[in-house]
Amino acid sequence: MGRKFTEIDEEFICEHCGAKVSKLGYSCRNHCPHCLYSKHVDVNPGDREEQCHGMLEPISVELDNKKGYVIIFKCKKCGQIRRNKAAKDDNMDLIIKLTANH
Repeated sequence: MGRKFTEIDEEFICEHCGAKVSKLGYSCRNHCPHCLYSKHVDVNPGDREEQCHGMLEPISVELDNKKGYVIIFKCKKCGQIRRNKAAKDDNMDLIIKLTANH
């Protein structure tokens, strides 16, 4: 069974920094572009089937030749590691700082 992708691009208020986050517009918004935190809500991208609902802390960044910057998250509640492509409007200063953690 392959990974499923459900496209959900919606506004939200970041539970970490409180910023109002607008829709991405060209794909699915997965994390806050200001602080880079996300929420552990998906089993497969966009399905909203994860029961944990912990905060996903950005812990490092990898550079992928095809995807560009990929943010590595660790759930503060269950410890699971997740990865997501950086968005065009993400805070580049934070992304650069996170590359030092790789």
